[in-house]
Amino acid sequence: MQDLTPPILYILLFFAKGREYRPYWWSTGNPSFLIDLLKQQKCYLPEVENFIADDIILDSFDVDHIDLVALLWQTGYLTFAEKFTKREKIVYRLKVPNKEIQLSLNELFIDYLTDQRHAKNAWQDKLYDSLAAADLDAFKQGLSSLFAGIPYQNYANKIIEKYEGYYASVVYTYLASLGTPMVAEDVTSKGRIDLSIQLTDKIYIIEFKVDQPGRALAQIKERGYHEKFLGSGKTIYLVGINFDSKEKNITDFAWEEI
Repeated sequence: MQDLTPPILYILLFFAKGREYRPYWWSTGNPSFLIDLLKQQKCYLPEVENFIADDIILDSFDVDHIDLVALLWQTGYLTFAEKFTKREKIVYRLKVPNKEIQLSLNELFIDYLTDQRHAKNAWQDKLYDSLAAADLDAFKQGLSSLFAGIPYQNYANKIIEKYEGYYASVVYTYLASLGTPMVAEDVTSKGRIDLSIQLTDKIYIIEFKVDQPGRALAQIKERGYHEKFLGSGKTIYLVGINFDSKEKNITDFAWEEI
């Protein structure tokens, strides 16, 4: 009878010889056409990790009219999370399969949104560090600098029907690419939170508005978005951010600690 070597030994030998496990598959298969499709279909990026589709969409593949959801599913960037019936039709909730793909997709989205390939690591660190330290002034400054550095042509060349979605997508992808635990369009009994971020001892509830100064924080408080987190034992921060569509940057930033 031939001896079999446990697979774990090969893994241990791999690391013992100084090897590194990294997503090399992504580097060799990074689809540039996915970027083009994102531009064409003006996808609200946080929704990528919570798509709902039926068999007709998932099985479709028309080279002249490629559906983004179908493409992501057929190429393995999305997988099934849940199957349920809606209006007497079977539908599927999709998700990103693992952390590796999630991080890589968000890195790709950052390139699509901002064209700041060389500066993105510095911006990511600043934003994450400010949240970890509950330094909201630094968080605001980091966001303002981030948006100030986005080339004008990124706005001029894109017909952004929902400005709010664009700004939210930029913030979401920068933080999501770090693996920060967050939920976009977080559902409560009184509405949807644009973005909720949960760190070890802190929760941030963020609402984005465009050309509505003072409205973002007021909406969080009026609708009691923070109430679902009151029993968490964590410090809760309510953050309202307003962007000016002409200035393409933050003109009102207000926050409160609960």
